[in-house]
Amino acid sequence: MFSIIEHAGFQYKVSPGETIRVPLIDAEKGSEISIGRVLLTSDGDAVGIGTPCIENATVTARVVDHGKAEKILIVKKKRRKDYQRVNGHRQQYTTLEIISINGSGKE
Repeated sequence: MFSIIEHAGFQYKVSPGETIRVPLIDAEKGSEISIGRVLLTSDGDAVGIGTPCIENATVTARVVDHGKAEKILIVKKKRRKDYQRVNGHRQQYTTLEIISINGSGKE
């Protein structure tokens, strides 16, 4: 059984028991959240496809951790102009453990 969900403009293929990293969510560590933007669910031969989302389908997840990704460097340089700049950025993320997929889209 798997499902495709949308969160913060990104799409993720999830199954119960998996962990995924999504952009930062304002939720306490250890709390459970419900994601309502389910685009597709599949359970063997039964496939439910939403237009764009499946009605009454949710994915329940537990917040495992919050963190920051590796630093990326942004470098700007103009040749022969004595101009160069270096800036860094670390994206914040939340790790989610998928608990269950509720609703299949099939009536």
